[in-house]
Amino acid sequence: MVKHIVLFKLKDNSIDNCQKAKEVLLSMEGKVPELRSIEVGIDYLHSDRSYDVALIVTVDDACALERYQQDTYHCSVVKPHMHSVRSSSVALDFEF
Repeated sequence: MVKHIVLFKLKDNSIDNCQKAKEVLLSMEGKVPELRSIEVGIDYLHSDRSYDVALIVTVDDACALERYQQDTYHCSVVKPHMHSVRSSSVALDFEF
């Protein structure tokens, strides 16, 4: 199994914008077949080192992660939205 974790800093991290990002990310559930699980959280601490939104996805293996990265819905809906609202992001992928 592989965990794919992405942390996003948003250009405008108001609660409305964070909530919209969460909804867009969660919209992959049921539309991206590689997903075994998906979690999205909004930061409440707002420290200097905090990111605003976290995405945690579980897929079967590295091949499934590559298919997820190329998925039509992910590439046509989710990525464009997140790229337009983020100021930065970091990612981590690990096997477990």
